[in-house]
Amino acid sequence: MVAVFGLNIMEKTKVAIIGLGTVGSGVARLLLDFGDRTARHAGRTLWLEKVVVRDLQRARDCDLPQGVLTDQLSDVIDDPEIKVVAQLIGGLEPARTIMLQLLESGKDVVTANKALVAVHGPEIFDRARELGRSVAFEASVAGGIPIIANIGQCLSANQIQTLHGILNGTSNFILSKMHEDGAAYEEVVAEAQRLGYAEADPAMDVDGTDAAQKLAILAHLGFGARVDWDDIPRTGIDTLDLADVRYAEKMGYKIKLLAVAQLVDDPAGNGGLELHVSPTLVKAGRPLAEVSGPYNAIRVEADAVGQLLFYGPGAGQMPTASAVVADMIDTAVGRTAITFQTLELWSNRQARVGASDYASARGRFYLRVTVDDHPGVLAQITKALGEQEISIASVLQHEPDNDGQPIQLVIMTHETTAGAMSTACDKMSKLSCVKTEPVRMWVRD
Repeated sequence: MVAVFGLNIMEKTKVAIIGLGTVGSGVARLLLDFGDRTARHAGRTLWLEKVVVRDLQRARDCDLPQGVLTDQLSDVIDDPEIKVVAQLIGGLEPARTIMLQLLESGKDVVTANKALVAVHGPEIFDRARELGRSVAFEASVAGGIPIIANIGQCLSANQIQTLHGILNGTSNFILSKMHEDGAAYEEVVAEAQRLGYAEADPAMDVDGTDAAQKLAILAHLGFGARVDWDDIPRTGIDTLDLADVRYAEKMGYKIKLLAVAQLVDDPAGNGGLELHVSPTLVKAGRPLAEVSGPYNAIRVEADAVGQLLFYGPGAGQMPTASAVVADMIDTAVGRTAITFQTLELWSNRQARVGASDYASARGRFYLRVTVDDHPGVLAQITKALGEQEISIASVLQHEPDNDGQPIQLVIMTHETTAGAMSTACDKMSKLSCVKTEPVRMWVRD
């Protein structure tokens, strides 16, 4: 018996960790160094029984008790006393296979693997329900921000209407530095890699893949829609020009890589779910515009509670480990089993809403066109917009430094559709006076 703040903690739940990378090491440290804290919240001790790794000889940044470390997955699968497992291997395989093996051996599982949940979540969830097991995945989206619990539990009395999120800390760091320091994209990426905010190959962060995977998870939780993340329209920041950052600032905006999920009515009056990830001009002074550095934020609007903002570290060892251990506690005491059943009921209503046609998504747009400086050019550009019934809100044009040099036309539109804007840009790109592909971005006031 262990006395913790007046509680007599007599029970212990044996747990295990699969994968002792950055997050796994943080989870182990929380379980081993702060057992009194977890016991206080769980009403029992979470006893770290086994940690499975691929290489036993590799140096670790946490000290494990004798006999805990193993390279045999069977040491966990074949031990009926291990009830909860944190599966912290990245990627899709062997992570998917291991998840299914753990469930089939009678374990409840916690994961931080957002790609696994986004791609194989429906299969894994369905199998868990067939076996009477549960899966918790708070750490798969936005690191230490408790967005999964809030959407899945705390907002259950609401119909969520919109989710606007900054879901990738690497991209947000890059965009913040471009605004703050006026540095070019390539220069800031190199700095992010030096500081450890970006991988050696940052493609999945900067091309919108990471944010789209997380958005697919939130769309399922918030709206009951099963969406293949790869079907979510996405544009990254990897082709962003510093000129657009400067023009955005002149007009009172900041550029953010924004993930959007919101209920809309299609022309026939049927409900649909608008989904996309793209660089977006957000009005300066708005909460999302002021999220700086490697941080995440999600703005939620729901019918009963109104607007909420969730903000915090979206990655990092200890914030993510915090979310994993919280899920382990909830699983050990049975709370996850209840909320997982709720998720099942929600999934069975998924036909209520599906992804809407992206071309019909409505909003304002920023447009930058590089054109020849001669009479009639502006008329050609406005004609291309007018043919799609796109109304112009403002035009910004600077005089060229030298005669004959191309100039930049920066246009802000009134509300239109993504399809109309795409068609107009296609027509502009075929004009002889247009020198490069037009740049367009969403605008959120």
